[in-house]
Amino acid sequence: MLAFLGNGCPTAKSAEDVLIDLQASYGPRGVRLVAINPNNPYLSPPDTLPEMARRRELKGFNFPYVKDLDGSAARSYGVTRTPEIVVLDGDRRVRYRGRVMDARDPARARRQDLQEALDDLLAGEEVEVPETEAFGCSIVW
Repeated sequence: MLAFLGNGCPTAKSAEDVLIDLQASYGPRGVRLVAINPNNPYLSPPDTLPEMARRRELKGFNFPYVKDLDGSAARSYGVTRTPEIVVLDGDRRVRYRGRVMDARDPARARRQDLQEALDDLLAGEEVEVPETEAFGCSIVW
């Protein structure tokens, strides 16, 4: 599972606790999350490597948080926003792409799109909703 995040994006920040909880819950079942920051650090100072390290420590991320220095990872998956999620199966095929949930505020979410996709995959089923519209902040290229 790839989670494209940006340190300065309020929507990405609001999804962080959900992602931490998902990794804690689904990690023992073989799910691995890697957070990727694709924002240009020269144009978006909150997205420098030192700021990423601070954010990881502050939030207690239980997953790696890496820098996509030239945006090539985000571009290769067609990601344009933070947060945006790409779920790969064991054969590295994209099985879900889109939002974490259907609201910026987790307390107001009615659909947990990412969790539902993971549940489908782990049950050996096709993902019922394989793509949703991500919302949040545009990637700073």
